[in-house]
Amino acid sequence: MEAQLYFGGPIWTMASPTPAQALLVQDGIIQKVGDREILSAACPQARPIPLEGRTLVPGFLDAHSHFLACAHAQLQCSVGDAATVEQLLEKIRTYLQGHPVPAGQWVLVRDYDPALLPGGRGPDRWALDRATVDHPVVLQHRSGHVGVLNSLALERMGIHGETTDPPGGHIGKDGREPNGYLEETAFLEVLRRLPSPSLEELLAACDRAQNLYASYGITTAQEGMLVQEMVPLYQALCQGQRLKLDVVGYASWEEAEGIYRTLAAHTGRYLGRFKLGGYKIFLDGSPQSKTAWLRSPYLDGSNGYPILLDSQVREALSQALREGRQLLAHCNGDAAAQQFLDALEAVRCQNPHAPSIRPVMVHAQLVGLDQLPRLANLGVIPSFFPAHIYHWGELHLQNLGIQRASRLSPAASAEALGLPYTFHQDSPVLPPDLPEVLWCAVNRLTRVGRLLGEMERISPLQALQAVTRNTAYQYFEEDAKGTLAPGKRADLVILEQNPLELPPHRLRELRVSETIKDGQVIWRR
Repeated sequence: MEAQLYFGGPIWTMASPTPAQALLVQDGIIQKVGDREILSAACPQARPIPLEGRTLVPGFLDAHSHFLACAHAQLQCSVGDAATVEQLLEKIRTYLQGHPVPAGQWVLVRDYDPALLPGGRGPDRWALDRATVDHPVVLQHRSGHVGVLNSLALERMGIHGETTDPPGGHIGKDGREPNGYLEETAFLEVLRRLPSPSLEELLAACDRAQNLYASYGITTAQEGMLVQEMVPLYQALCQGQRLKLDVVGYASWEEAEGIYRTLAAHTGRYLGRFKLGGYKIFLDGSPQSKTAWLRSPYLDGSNGYPILLDSQVREALSQALREGRQLLAHCNGDAAAQQFLDALEAVRCQNPHAPSIRPVMVHAQLVGLDQLPRLANLGVIPSFFPAHIYHWGELHLQNLGIQRASRLSPAASAEALGLPYTFHQDSPVLPPDLPEVLWCAVNRLTRVGRLLGEMERISPLQALQAVTRNTAYQYFEEDAKGTLAPGKRADLVILEQNPLELPPHRLRELRVSETIKDGQVIWRR
């Protein structure tokens, strides 16, 4: 591979407070960073790549998402911009008119958010029946934690008046009759039982999903909940050399033994651009659905609820420490955070010489300020979801009140403690738009322009470090990614604007011009 010399615009390495003039790449590896004349003299045969005033930064690393779910989303009906229930139903009808879905086959509908509908209420099973009675329909909430089924879908799943709530889940009923609403484990089990598209359809959808990630500057993505059903698709992606992004997979703890046995060659190392990074557990739900588990109740008096028993959390952490594998824990509420921290402290005391596994508290939306020092002491990395402030900030104000809503994703408090933190979009909950994340974390504005939590604002540089340097550390890849330095992989993003000179309120205008993986352009605007 020919050498390349980037110059002609600010090059922010994320390791220096000042930009470099030039960057030299050879065989997909950064060779030198510094003065253009010195680098040109060191490698006169390097192909010049003028930035023409654009800005070069390290490739963005996705700290948490669900890559295959993003691929599946390419094959689904979206109702994200529906303003009323009737518009939502009409979008489903229009989708069916434009797609040859035979009667009796499943229809998956995504991006549903009742908070954006009049009265905050969405359709029930009988309303969905008005869209179609010939197809079983699954309407998935944007959070991924709850959904609504029409009558045929309930019948197919065997959910009826006598069906009881599963542990960690809930089946909505009007009297004794299920109304179609399912939350947490009740809904997740439905998703797992849905028939899969063909391999060819899924591989093509994965190609489109990779282009979507790369269009936002992402060079490393995540499979945040790898279950057994996904394994054949990852095997096909790797064998066919279809992955152009690095993807890190976290096996569902309950199924990890079989997954690690089947994908043993991917344990802790990339093979075909995919590696197994550790385990994943769920401890609670989502704050917008009021299923996140809280120490003090929501304003309506509910508290959310746990998913796992204390003993199960300790067992998962003990296994991770014993095997030296990282563990990701979905924790939105502060009670879930408490459960996780208590369990980690207990197993750490029992295994004082275990290696650091850099456990990740995924979302950590409502982690208490009193809990952040414990995260630091126990080596837990919080991965925040700051886009909640814009997309659901007003709903959180209604559900939590101003004091708690203002402390969502407390990045500035973590920064003050020297606690490394990362950012994510939990895609496909939201598109993997990391430039939007930067804007949200720096400005903390809701949809109506309300400033929510001024004390938790951070600087543009700190926000950029969260999606580059800090996330590389989260993945144990700080020696290869996250900053621009000799010996590291040439994972780069060329931005049309300079995010460190752009007025903070305009960060949302930030556009990716090119995304480069291992020295090769994988996406260009």
